[in-house]
Amino acid sequence: MQVKERLAKETGREYALRIMRDNIISLELKPGSLLSEQEIAKGLGLSRTPVREALIELSKAQIVEIYPQRGSRVSLIDYSLVEEASFIRLTMESAIVEKACEMAGPEDFEWLEENLRLQEFYLENPSPDKLLELDNQFHKYLYQICNKMRCYYMVDSMSIHLDRVRSMRLNVIKDSKLVNDHRSVFEAIKNNKPELAKELIAKHLMRFQIDQEVIREKYPDCFK
Repeated sequence: MQVKERLAKETGREYALRIMRDNIISLELKPGSLLSEQEIAKGLGLSRTPVREALIELSKAQIVEIYPQRGSRVSLIDYSLVEEASFIRLTMESAIVEKACEMAGPEDFEWLEENLRLQEFYLENPSPDKLLELDNQFHKYLYQICNKMRCYYMVDSMSIHLDRVRSMRLNVIKDSKLVNDHRSVFEAIKNNKPELAKELIAKHLMRFQIDQEVIREKYPDCFK
């Protein structure tokens, strides 16, 4: 498990939740992996109580399964939950890109352009984790443009099931489609073409379905 530094003012529960969530999405903690409260607490420098609280929180999201007196494990991927998370995200981001066409300004275009240049760099110098991070930053910034951050956090909290599959796709399929999608969405927003932006974001967010067979073949033991 990869451990990052604890943030200022971050509670033990919040810290444990963030680290475990990140490791589940990045597949450091693979679907089906057993989770030891004691080992995680030791690795994070925490007591077992905040780790237990974080595991309970993850179990509510159906990403961790807790077995009383026996321990916990990372849930296998349930494609019905992936598709539900995708539906919520697509519904929200179709409205977000439409609104961004009205609200985005020169400083926003400059930030998005820099983000895209970094995505293109890490496409040429492969780093799936960095690409996923930049991908997430790109989408998050669209919500910032529209002043809809509470919407973002709501969608983000439900996206962990989808995010694991997105991480798998970046590890399995080495192509430029996702980065090109972002570039096309950016150009549509910059040129104030809301209908085109909505069409492009839909195509982008549904790529996991197109590549489902390849992903399942690469990770046969990770799905229900």
